Amino acid sequence: MTTTPRTFDAVDVIRTKRDGGRLSDAAIDWVIAAYTRGVVADEQMAALTMAILLNGMDRAEIARWTAAMVASGDRMDVAGLRRDGRVLRTVDKHSTGGVGDKITLPLGPLVAAFGVAVPQLSGRGLGHTGGTLDKLEAIPGWRAELSTDALMAQLRDVGAVVAAAGPGLAPADARLYALRDVTGTVEAIPLIASSIMSKKIAEGTSALVLDVKVGSGAFMKTIDDARELARTMVDLGADAGVRTVALLTDMSTPLGLTAGNALEVAEAVEVLAGGGPADVVELTLALAREMLDAAGVTDADPAAALADGRAMDVWRRMIAAQGGDPDAPLPVAKETETVVAPASGTLARLDALGVGVAAWRLGAGRARKEDPVQAGAGITLHARPGDTVTAGQPLLTLHTDTPEAFGRAREALDGAVEVTPDGAPGTAGRGRPADRSIVLERVARP
Repeated sequence: MTTTPRTFDAVDVIRTKRDGGRLSDAAIDWVIAAYTRGVVADEQMAALTMAILLNGMDRAEIARWTAAMVASGDRMDVAGLRRDGRVLRTVDKHSTGGVGDKITLPLGPLVAAFGVAVPQLSGRGLGHTGGTLDKLEAIPGWRAELSTDALMAQLRDVGAVVAAAGPGLAPADARLYALRDVTGTVEAIPLIASSIMSKKIAEGTSALVLDVKVGSGAFMKTIDDARELARTMVDLGADAGVRTVALLTDMSTPLGLTAGNALEVAEAVEVLAGGGPADVVELTLALAREMLDAAGVTDADPAAALADGRAMDVWRRMIAAQGGDPDAPLPVAKETETVVAPASGTLARLDALGVGVAAWRLGAGRARKEDPVQAGAGITLHARPGDTVTAGQPLLTLHTDTPEAFGRAREALDGAVEVTPDGAPGTAGRGRPADRSIVLERVARP
């Protein structure tokens, strides 16, 4: 796609969408290219993204917007990788973000254990949702920034890589994401879909599995919104020649028993060692099966690769290849504080958003992209919804290097924990008990 000559005015483009009209292909090409070059000002793009949030886009508009963002920068070709003279099958995974979502860490090595290349270009956390790169940077020596040549070499040698996207990959998205975050337009489904898919299409993978979170700790609060986002991204992938499938997964309560960078790394290593919380294992295996199927590997047993150590072997090689020491002790916070059950009964609710905000305030996350994070900060969970608890029993342990943060973290947890007397009505469906599947729906092209 070539850059359209300047035949538009930003105000006219804004007015078109403000008034409920559809943007032409030429207008979309122009506004994305002009914004990337700095011709369209931030305040003008902010107005346009708000108009998109309020009035939406049709499928053709979203597809063109995504293609324009891909065209704003470089393209990779991970699908053309070869090992021992044969083309490697490639598949990527993306999560829309949640609380305690450490699935990328065990998932990439697990799928790579079956000879599939797994390139995962990930990001850092902002707000209450954790970032994969922040988690891995808790490992001493590990580095996120890799050149394209180094990334491709690691895929050939190890089979799995988690790295930061280079500045040349969909640069329009980098500018737009930062703008959306400070203008209240992050939740616009067309912009979420195009943001995610532009980077994945530019990466050049041949298949993609999406983990679309739904619930209080996710950007998509309702199943209908999550389904719409999933269908939009699946369609965008198909239109670009990327085999794409999505799972809608529950984010009403935190995933696993930890939220925080080093804490989540330790939990991911437990999964790779054949243990770990049941919900983390369930989702890791569900996504692994989808990824292997998308890559054309239909006779694999990912559970066996966790049990026999093959996935752990790939993890150790992946971490070492990026300068990390897989045997080094992980950072530990200097201070801890315990939150106890307020009464005896059933833990009916442990709200993901409240836990995520509390972990963020303890230092596990950042308010601005420039802010540092504490590697050891976060929250350990000692009970799950559906568990029987006793008054005074530890429910959560808060970890931080800055004890003055405990007060604000506790404020975030006000109303996030609910214990009901055993046998009381209304205790069902308030969280995700252990006997309820984390996978809610599967979305794919017919």
